[in-house]
Amino acid sequence: MRAERVWVETFTGLRLEQFGRLLKVVRERGGNGTLRGRPWSLPLAERVLVVAVYYRTNLTMRQLGPLFGVSSSTVCRVIRKLGPLLALAPAARPADATDRMWIVDGTLVPVRDRKVGASSRNYRFSANVQVIVDADTRLVIAAAPPVPGATADAHAWRNSGLAGHCQGVTVPGDGAYLNCGMVTPHRKRPRRELLPGEEADNAAHRTVRARVEHVIGRLKNYKILRDCRQHGDGLHHAVQAVAHMHNLAIAS
Repeated sequence: MRAERVWVETFTGLRLEQFGRLLKVVRERGGNGTLRGRPWSLPLAERVLVVAVYYRTNLTMRQLGPLFGVSSSTVCRVIRKLGPLLALAPAARPADATDRMWIVDGTLVPVRDRKVGASSRNYRFSANVQVIVDADTRLVIAAAPPVPGATADAHAWRNSGLAGHCQGVTVPGDGAYLNCGMVTPHRKRPRRELLPGEEADNAAHRTVRARVEHVIGRLKNYKILRDCRQHGDGLHHAVQAVAHMHNLAIAS
């Protein structure tokens, strides 16, 4: 039991109890399948662990295979099958929405798939992922499907479909989200300095928005978001799973 706890906590960033809740979600979403046909060489708990370790460490499938005593092709099939089932649960609209504050920001994730990524200012090829974070709890509320990294944050946000989650909720965004229905900082007028009250508003705005930067930094402790080798929907599944594991890690 102690060895199992050390393995889970070291390689996934989750305590054993938190990993148990993740396993329960995957099982309820059909992770065991129909139990017909050729059985998996690993039980469900170890298959979920394979996916969590992959997202946390970004080891190659050839490296993960010997760790779990299976072939790299089995690791690939496990990730393809269970990756989508680790996704973040859709956020319910809070009853006290008018008193809540959600923060929006975009982050660039380096990718190998040129159909998903594009050359951007920070990386040769990356994807832009929009994230909503609860300012009080630091929980990830939702994450949008990735768009090419050259896409402006405002354009990515408008096409993400996440605005519907934020109806009636105060949503601060940085200066890149002008005219997106968010609370944005005051901008300097041509040849005019900001008023003292506007400077104070901007300082308070930066203090609040720092929380989303901290959350995104925690998400990128999962190294799959530092260099994603997945193609197609793989990055989106990875972001959703990482957000889910982040929420489990800080919820208790």
